Amino acid sequence: MKRHTTLIAMLLLTVIAATAQVKTGIDVLCDNGFAPLQGKRVGLVTNPTGVNRDLVSTVDLLANAPGVTLAALYAPEHGVRGNVTAGAKVATYTDTQTGVKVWSIYGATTKPTAAMLAGIDVMVYDIQDIGSRSYTFISSMGKCMEACAENGIPFIVLDRPNPLGGEKVEGCLVDSDCVSFVSQYPVPYVYGLTCGELARYLNGEGLLRRGVRCDLTVIPMQGWRRGMLWQDTGLEWVMTSPHVPQPVSALFYPASGILGELDYMSIGVGYNLPFQLFCASWADAAKLADTLNSMDIKGFRFRPIHIRPYYGLGTGRDLQGVQPYITDYDACELTLLQFHVMEAVARLWPAHKPFSSATAARLAMFDKVCGSKSVRRQFTDSGYCVSAIRDLWMGGTQAFRDRSRPYLLY
Repeated sequence: MKRHTTLIAMLLLTVIAATAQVKTGIDVLCDNGFAPLQGKRVGLVTNPTGVNRDLVSTVDLLANAPGVTLAALYAPEHGVRGNVTAGAKVATYTDTQTGVKVWSIYGATTKPTAAMLAGIDVMVYDIQDIGSRSYTFISSMGKCMEACAENGIPFIVLDRPNPLGGEKVEGCLVDSDCVSFVSQYPVPYVYGLTCGELARYLNGEGLLRRGVRCDLTVIPMQGWRRGMLWQDTGLEWVMTSPHVPQPVSALFYPASGILGELDYMSIGVGYNLPFQLFCASWADAAKLADTLNSMDIKGFRFRPIHIRPYYGLGTGRDLQGVQPYITDYDACELTLLQFHVMEAVARLWPAHKPFSSATAARLAMFDKVCGSKSVRRQFTDSGYCVSAIRDLWMGGTQAFRDRSRPYLLY
């Protein structure tokens, strides 16, 4: 009987653990009665991912919070309500639901001006990041931190999970000649920090423009651990941008997005599997799958796939290629997957070697997203061998881990 009771207790604990829900920064702020914002005029940087555990928008929560005045909203890429396409400029307007002015920080300027900050006492940031450097929300966060530092306004980050977890770090740092809005700060492509930890790192290490430091507060999560992926958090996923509709999209964004800048293979954007495919009109699905599987790429398996994209690259055309599957997340190197694919393509179809058909603008964007022109140069000079760029790509990750360790919250 005692043995059965113990087993039942263990099963109950397992069920409880499986359904336990991480509390994000906005949940913790709500539980604390919005204490840091009492009596303050608040400027909020957010988008549709800024929600609490019940999927109520942070915009609405702050607009209705007793003792808090929501004075301004700031719109990053895709806008506060998420209705702007990737790369399109966001307008300044008045939010119809709250009557609050929405200032664009992805249009004429990517950094709030003094005039845009007039009338607020504190700026709050609440956006779900996906853990990849080229995803522009962290650039917006850094620019807002700079503006707050220069104008004497405190900056509060409501922390959220990194959907890639907090243990995976991949990619080279950003060279000075590749700094852009998709590589704004010298961190690895996959940086293994939450947005709150990244804010602490940028601020503490003096990496904001001219070395300024803002008055920074991070409202930490409760219950999040570094080894968690999204499915472990108990939280609902709100799409972070139109082509990241599911948590799996966030996992594959760093695995294909860099190759996607070349516009020579479809990575599934324009089809049902954004960032989860490698397809082209000239490819043979079976050959590519067989070749990639024979390369024994750690943590991945590949299946052949035939698609006809609805829009974007290859619209309405029959494309063939592969869909990769993650079989061992801890072992896999997400960012190098796309380079393995390019290596296989160069071997199978020499007429379609990487970079051979890309425009100068596409090559420049590839370099900016990589963070270094040396990656493309060494990859080309080696005859498209991943082994030739591994040290360059991964060489600085341990130093970054060591340097960022004092800023970890979990």
